[in-house]
Amino acid sequence: MPFIPITIALLMSPNMPAPLTIERIFDSPTLEGPSLLKLKVAPGGERVTFLRGKQDDREQLDLWEYHVADGELRLLVDSKRLVPEEGELSDEEKARRERQRLAGLRGIIDYAWAEDGRALLFPLGGDLYYYRLDGGTLKRLTATAAFETDPQFSPKGNYVAFVRDQDLYVVDVGSGAEQRLTQDGGATIKNAMAEFVAQEEMDRDTGYWWAPDERQIAFLRVDESPVAVTKRYEIDADEVRVIEQRYPYTGTPNVTLKLGVVELAGGKTRWIDLGPDPDIYVPRVKWLPDSRTLSYQRQSRDQQTLELIFADLASGEQRSVITETGTTWVNLHDDLRFLKSEPAFVWSSERSGHRHLYLYRNSGELIRPLTEGDWQVDALKGVDEGNRRVYFTATEKSPLERHLYAQSLDTTDPAAVIRITEREGWHDVEMPRSAQVFIDSYSSRDQPPQVSLARAGGERLTWLVENKLDDDHPYAPYVSSHRPTEFGTLAAGDGQTLYYRLTQPSGFDPERRYPVFVHVYGGPGAQMVTKSWSRRILIEQYMAQQGFLVFALDNRGSARRGTAFENPIYLSMGTVEVADQLAGVDFLKTLPYVDQDHIGVFGWSYGGYMVLMNMMQHPHACAAGVSVAPVTDWSLYDTHYTERYMGTPEGNPEGYARGSVLEYAERVSKPLLIVHGMADDNVLFTHSTKVFKALQDSGVLFAQMTYP
Repeated sequence: MPFIPITIALLMSPNMPAPLTIERIFDSPTLEGPSLLKLKVAPGGERVTFLRGKQDDREQLDLWEYHVADGELRLLVDSKRLVPEEGELSDEEKARRERQRLAGLRGIIDYAWAEDGRALLFPLGGDLYYYRLDGGTLKRLTATAAFETDPQFSPKGNYVAFVRDQDLYVVDVGSGAEQRLTQDGGATIKNAMAEFVAQEEMDRDTGYWWAPDERQIAFLRVDESPVAVTKRYEIDADEVRVIEQRYPYTGTPNVTLKLGVVELAGGKTRWIDLGPDPDIYVPRVKWLPDSRTLSYQRQSRDQQTLELIFADLASGEQRSVITETGTTWVNLHDDLRFLKSEPAFVWSSERSGHRHLYLYRNSGELIRPLTEGDWQVDALKGVDEGNRRVYFTATEKSPLERHLYAQSLDTTDPAAVIRITEREGWHDVEMPRSAQVFIDSYSSRDQPPQVSLARAGGERLTWLVENKLDDDHPYAPYVSSHRPTEFGTLAAGDGQTLYYRLTQPSGFDPERRYPVFVHVYGGPGAQMVTKSWSRRILIEQYMAQQGFLVFALDNRGSARRGTAFENPIYLSMGTVEVADQLAGVDFLKTLPYVDQDHIGVFGWSYGGYMVLMNMMQHPHACAAGVSVAPVTDWSLYDTHYTERYMGTPEGNPEGYARGSVLEYAERVSKPLLIVHGMADDNVLFTHSTKVFKALQDSGVLFAQMTYP
């Protein structure tokens, strides 16, 4: 037991709250309480599976199940017992895990259910394993020196497909016979693999798709040769590694794509005509239930046109079923669901200004809108054809919350939706294809994540992780010091509503003046101001307990507010977002308890960019800034993300110059700290070294912290 000085020991009564520290926030066990990874409901709904770290090593993951009928937790596969020592990951797998935010985890990091609910598939140690639930039999499907990635069950469970050495393979589960379906993978050719921007920016991490009859597989053939080789310098504590990679900087060539369909019997490949323009994206591919028609989405390079195209494999004919267009950009989604009971599908569109669901005939004729209103659908979660219901998450109650809703496929009133989840806060929902039950991962500003299994109507069946904030919870010593959060609104320059949240410091006295910690992100596709729990909350709680007011605001350009709120950043990143954050600072200065001379701003990634723009464009607005891993020059970022919002450097030179931190470096006049990881493969360290030089050339003193 460590020695505690008697003076401190006398002050520490059992009821006295423990001081929250940065070290404790990032230590084990996590203050959020227990968590489960990769939660999935078995196709039949009788069990829930998940990954969980070992008690003595939380980064070594095992496969577990919760059996609904008997309420028992069971360890299905012990990863360490199965493979005591894992080999070195391939470079491709390292990059894939990094982009999936799985870097650092070991053991079973992913798994898949067979559609009949009788078997599970998972990779481990570079090989693939098949686990049969009836009898608990475990079978190793591959045993090679190569690293098999992206394994997928065939729809009927008779086969498993995977990628090895940039080619597509399939193995017969029963016989173990293996078949190579593509032959030219290697070097710049990648078959059945997602290209860099698909993984990083399109939320697509696979490059192949099984036909429902499991006789064919559609796949993308990626040729990276048009993409220039660039060198990335990863600076470690004791060495500098030079990594050559093909990185598609904005305005430069992308990969070229071919979409093929390969038959398991004979291995013949038919190629789908993707149109006359090769400079396109193929963000989504999906089979229709008949296995004779393949749908794919074709996105223009400028991302202002998105087409849903049906290709008839027998005739070779294609038709554009839906075309979405925009004057800025068209957002991608995963809200395409083909019905089996009729030739129709569910699709989402932002044509009204908010994303909503629509029911279409396979001919492309609109049957009816399913939802409407000045709110938007987050994601389609399930379709129950038997009961004619569709399930989705949305902002209907509030853009600060996420809830599960239901609607009839036959509705005559698309504005009248049914809210399933009731508790105020944030509900992340996973629903199996049967749409009879769902997993509800719930949190609020004062409640760490709780996980439950519920019927589709909302009735809770059981807790999977109740995560009560009782005396045994890791956060228990800090609960009495936890500061409440208040929410409010401001008006943007164009009159739109900006949401903010404010956390008051411990022992708050409205007669005193307090320094302010402004926490910013500000970029598209994300939200800071929500009624949810995250590690971000703990950092803000720490700052509040150190005597700071903590403030965050979602500026125009951020997510879940509709196109009118997102679009003002088009071709002009670093303008309206900064203006909105400045409006937040001006609001703070009207509060009698704010120390106007001590307002500091902190942000990471796009937030780091926002800190620099704030400090440079408006040097007297804040007293200090901390910028972590900032984007500083948009010409250093990738095609799909950057061109979506900024166009190309050639087509929008003024916008790129206006949005570059380097243009304003000499204006910094207040204390500034820049932090960056020296092996960052997304926001490259070059972003910071360029601003270091710009500041030095301007004679501006600043502080830096770099992490090998």
